[in-house]
Amino acid sequence: MKAVFDRLPSRVDARIRVFAIATLVAQILIVGTGGAVRLTGSGLGCPTWPRCTAESFVTTPEMGIHGIIEFGNRLLTFVLVAIAIITFVLVLRIRRERRDLFVLALLIGLYVPIQAIIGGITVLTNLNPYVVGLHFLASVVLVSLSAVLVYRVFVGPRGDQFAAPRWYRMIAHITSAFVAITILVGILVTGSGPHAGDGGAARNGLDSEFLQHVHSWPAYATLAATLALVAGAWRLGSRRLLTLSAVLLAVEGVQILVGLAQANLGLPEVLVGIHMVLACCLAAAITAVVCALREPRAEPAYASAS
Repeated sequence: MKAVFDRLPSRVDARIRVFAIATLVAQILIVGTGGAVRLTGSGLGCPTWPRCTAESFVTTPEMGIHGIIEFGNRLLTFVLVAIAIITFVLVLRIRRERRDLFVLALLIGLYVPIQAIIGGITVLTNLNPYVVGLHFLASVVLVSLSAVLVYRVFVGPRGDQFAAPRWYRMIAHITSAFVAITILVGILVTGSGPHAGDGGAARNGLDSEFLQHVHSWPAYATLAATLALVAGAWRLGSRRLLTLSAVLLAVEGVQILVGLAQANLGLPEVLVGIHMVLACCLAAAITAVVCALREPRAEPAYASAS
């Protein structure tokens, strides 16, 4: 056992970096496949949980393509679990020097099965739109945690010194609040729209057309605040803040274009799916901006060890 432990990374190396990135990519990817489940009407392709049917854990030929799509999405959960376990094991040896990475890997590892249980509840409640929304929101939280993990792996542990003045930090936190509101209202819009995940699933009964307008308000406020972030980072001369805020701005620009297109084209499934994935990218981008508000702490002495 000691021989195995000694083979684990003694510092943040390529193995930890690769699995940190894999964690973030996989968390966003499963949102895309989950969207495919919903948008193809396969939400009840496996009509029960944790089994796919009352008699089988796997899909059966009689369940057709919907069963395959839903079961395939469930299988991805095991990929997430595997990545989470490997990431956690990789940071075990540096758990004292990089407690931040250890805690993040642990939180993500514990959160993945909780998210799977919420997914099971969505099936057992016949795709209740509020439970489905909670399922998506839980995915956004996982994406944000994964973004923090990636940032800390590549930039370093959180330091005590701020990287920007108070006015800039205030704009960043206001922007993050607008992002959160935009995503939350977007969940309500989706719950009122036509893509229920199954023909028999209920909708939340809210006015979808009106909610689309409400959804746009915090979205445009986010855009305005992000433009202020980019301009502020340029003024401060901070390359890291400028790069991250510019990435955030780019994601928002694409997201707004997709949102306008789907609203004017009658919510085509492909665009709705892209919109969901971009919402997670948006959450990851604003998380990175908030992380960058503090200077990283100097790497501990172990980091120079071979």
